[in-house]
Amino acid sequence: MLMSLIIPCYNEQESIRMFHKETTEVMGKMDCSYELLFIDDGSKDQTLSILKELALQDAHVTYLSFSRNFGKEAAMYAGFCNASGDYVAVMDADLQDPPALLPQMLKLLQYGEYDSVAARRDSREGEPPVRSWFAKKFYQVINRISDADIVDGARDFRLMKREMVEAIVSMGECNRFSKGIFGWIGFRTYWMSYGNIARAAGQSKWNFWKLFQYGVGGIINFSNAPLSIASWFGMFMTFCSFVSLLFIVLRKVLFGNSVDGWASTICVIILIGGIQLFCLGIMGQYIAKTYMETKHRPHYIISEANKADVEKIR
Repeated sequence: MLMSLIIPCYNEQESIRMFHKETTEVMGKMDCSYELLFIDDGSKDQTLSILKELALQDAHVTYLSFSRNFGKEAAMYAGFCNASGDYVAVMDADLQDPPALLPQMLKLLQYGEYDSVAARRDSREGEPPVRSWFAKKFYQVINRISDADIVDGARDFRLMKREMVEAIVSMGECNRFSKGIFGWIGFRTYWMSYGNIARAAGQSKWNFWKLFQYGVGGIINFSNAPLSIASWFGMFMTFCSFVSLLFIVLRKVLFGNSVDGWASTICVIILIGGIQLFCLGIMGQYIAKTYMETKHRPHYIISEANKADVEKIR
């Protein structure tokens, strides 16, 4: 039995050695073979050099290095495509995903009742309050308007059986949102809760704006609700315009008053124009996603690797 651990890395030179040390200690106590598959996502620091050193010292370490930064989603997909294990896990290199949970996760899968064991934070202690509030609202919104089943506090950290990994690989879409993909493909998942853990070293690469863009992308990838909202906006404004027109006509016929209010007219025009642009922007997001999908560009390009039979472009 082989377990593959996929570890996406981007500028993680401060934490890689700590992650390797702690994970190796945990895996050494488990009754299974394993590989540590590091995905260097075009790091600009010494991440790749450290991975090469670890690969020379430890035969369990394999690495794939991208030609540039393609993003975490591409790194995870590359890991899924190249992992060899009967069980496959995804983990962050900053030790916010505790390796100590792996033995318990493996036992749960071996019982046969579940196809994956996923980790979720039961608290957001240490996070900025505004960021935590927006995160909770995001999970509420996406679960209500899409078919993706995403648990609040869910992380990418999970251990899966081979069948689930193959299902993920089969979804070759360019615009990837793994949290949604995990929920959409189904399979029986056990949610394991744990407290929030601070990074072992280094700084997070995710600021508020990047997280916001990631969340919006997830909603667009797994729901048509924004398009429906745009349609309802259009019908509502058409109704309001009809009522306003009827009011003006009746006022003129019954009372003979002239129609005044240049300033209010301009405000209404600006309001309607803003709503139109908003709706066009929503449609533009879907068109842009469709445009990127039709290009059929590879998700990633691997420039270096020490793993045999690597799919360098996919």
